Amino acid sequence: MQIERQPVIILVRPQMGENIGAAARAMLNFGLTEMRIVDPRDGWPNPKAVAMASGAAGRVLDAARVYPTLAAAMEGIDYAYATTARGRELTKPVFTPATAMAQARAHEGRSAIIFGPERTGLENDDIARANAIVTVPVNPDFPSLNLAQAVLLMGYEYGREILPPEPAPLARRSEAETPADRTEIERLGDHYDDRLSQAGFFFPETKAASMRLNMRNMWARLALTKGDVRILHGVLRQLTRR
Repeated sequence: MQIERQPVIILVRPQMGENIGAAARAMLNFGLTEMRIVDPRDGWPNPKAVAMASGAAGRVLDAARVYPTLAAAMEGIDYAYATTARGRELTKPVFTPATAMAQARAHEGRSAIIFGPERTGLENDDIARANAIVTVPVNPDFPSLNLAQAVLLMGYEYGREILPPEPAPLARRSEAETPADRTEIERLGDHYDDRLSQAGFFFPETKAASMRLNMRNMWARLALTKGDVRILHGVLRQLTRR
């Protein structure tokens, strides 16, 4: 899935191909495919990046564009976020990832998220070219995030209200995992009612009606799948087999 008007991910002076590849994987996890790379230390293309990217190589790295400077990489960008825990001496808005990406989703134009080198992060000259700063509220005793982690976190915050809200969208579930409909639940209830009646479960007669009502209410409350219903039918058949 590719998100419309997705933000551009800009990696500034990345040092290791493996980290570029891992960042590409993190991007594609959340439907982001446009990567721009500024002055990579080990040149480009980088076979280590391709190996680490795995399935994201063709979707992200093959289309990645390389620029000599961050200024050049800002081509076509209307609003840019610099990810850093520093740069507070620069007068800029400072957002959390959640707030920044909610704002990015609302932008009419193109947004960019800028990430710095692994060892030093973005320099003030880089941060100065962004409209705002994004800082992750992490443990102050250990604030370090690696490049792929930072990209993953920003990608998640951007895609959380755009991508499917369920871990396993219905279209990808097997038939057995889909919810049972009301007719299937009714038939299951009828099956149990019939077999339990034969077994003399609803006793004494004065309480039989309320017991049946409670049983029917129980079936309606349970979030059963089609597979669950089949299993419960099978259990009852086996238990009552003569």
